[in-house]
Amino acid sequence: MRLLEEKILSEGIGIGTEIIKLDSFLNHKVDVGLTARIGEEFARIFEGSGANKVLTVEASGIPAALATALAMGNLPLLFAKKSAPNTMLDGAFSAPVKSFTKGTLATVRVSKAFLGKEDRVLIIDDFLATGEAAIGLLDLVRQAGARCVGFGAVVEKEWQGGAARLRDLGYRVESLAVIASITDGKIIFKRNGC
Repeated sequence: MRLLEEKILSEGIGIGTEIIKLDSFLNHKVDVGLTARIGEEFARIFEGSGANKVLTVEASGIPAALATALAMGNLPLLFAKKSAPNTMLDGAFSAPVKSFTKGTLATVRVSKAFLGKEDRVLIIDDFLATGEAAIGLLDLVRQAGARCVGFGAVVEKEWQGGAARLRDLGYRVESLAVIASITDGKIIFKRNGC
C-alpha cells in the first residue's frame, strides 16, 4: 500500500536492525484517515473470504482491526484481552503470547460467549514479526472450533519470519507494507518479489 509506505518513510524511525517506531500514526497517536484506508484495503483483499468476525489483540491492533471490521460491513470485532476481567463470567479461551517489542509474555483471552464453531475469523494486527501474537490468536480460534480465514498485518517485518511461519501452516497472510530490513536506521521495503 503505497500511501502507508510513504507514511512509514516520512514518519517511521528504524531503531537498530529490529525495531520500527511508528507511534506517530499507527499505535500511539492514530492517523484516523490512514487507518480508514487501511481498513478499506483489508476489506478489498479479504472480500469473499466469508469472514464473520475480526479478531486482534489489545491494544495497538484495535484501530486497524476496527477499520477493517467497519469496511467489511460492520462485522463484530473481538480483541483478545491481556488481563482477566472479573466480568468475563462465561469462561474464556486463553493462550500465551510473547511480545517481540516488549519482551514479555502475556496470556490473551477471548470470552467463550463471543467465539464459537460457527465463526470464520479474520485476524488483523498492526505488526507481524515472529508471528507469536498471530499464533496465540490462532490458538484461541482453534479452541473455539472456529475457522481462521486469514491474517492481515499492517506492517510485516519479513526477516523475522512470522508470515512464512503462518504460510507454512497453510494460512493466507496479507501485509500492506512488507519491510525487508532495517540498515543503519534506514527502512528498506520488499518490492517486486525481491
